Amino acid sequence: MWQALRNELAPQGFELVTVGLDTLGAEGCRQFIEAAQPEHPSLIDQFHKLADAFGVINIPSSVWIDEQGMIVRPAEVAPAPPGGRRGPPRDLPAETPERLREMMKQAVKIPNDSEAYHAALRDWVEQGEASRYALSPEEVIARSRPRDANRSLGHAHFELASALELAGHHEAAIEHFREAHRLVPESWTFRRQAWSLETVDAAGPFARFWQGPKPDDPESWPYEGGWLEDVKQVGPENYNDRWKP
Repeated sequence: MWQALRNELAPQGFELVTVGLDTLGAEGCRQFIEAAQPEHPSLIDQFHKLADAFGVINIPSSVWIDEQGMIVRPAEVAPAPPGGRRGPPRDLPAETPERLREMMKQAVKIPNDSEAYHAALRDWVEQGEASRYALSPEEVIARSRPRDANRSLGHAHFELASALELAGHHEAAIEHFREAHRLVPESWTFRRQAWSLETVDAAGPFARFWQGPKPDDPESWPYEGGWLEDVKQVGPENYNDRWKP
């Protein structure tokens, strides 16, 4: 869907750059990029530098940057283009794990402002700085996420955890991932990255997406929650900040 939108708007000067946030780098993202066969730049960010620099706390998120390299909208939720069916999952294979079924039920409850977001994006592509959706520098700063000392320390813990993971020190990395989660609790990208590095038996192709504690063996999981548990705790309606003009 994003590829089709990019090709449609490219003649107007629009370019889409996608960035995969994954500590495993090409090993983690390659299959998805190759399957999509993108015609736009598709990058991999092993150390979540983009999240660090632009304040990305969840995916999908976007940052709008104009021809002069100025940010005209800071990191915000970026729902996929309209067109996909939303609703409770149906006709899933019989072997689909129950946990994954429950995750899908929660996922469809997450608010989706796709039509409003993409109408705004098209308006900006057409109108440029005259678009009412292009924010002033002052507005961009006001909407950007402030970072206090604790959050800065949390980002440092996450970077250290990523380096330890890549060096093969998984157990040591867990300690610093946990500290990053504690100090930057709003960052789902930090949580999801740590979860995705844990091995889950018989998870199949969904291993990197539906990890979490096992009810019969909670001590086998090194984190306090998982995607399903945490979404239920905060409520799917609070999973992303709602998009606002």
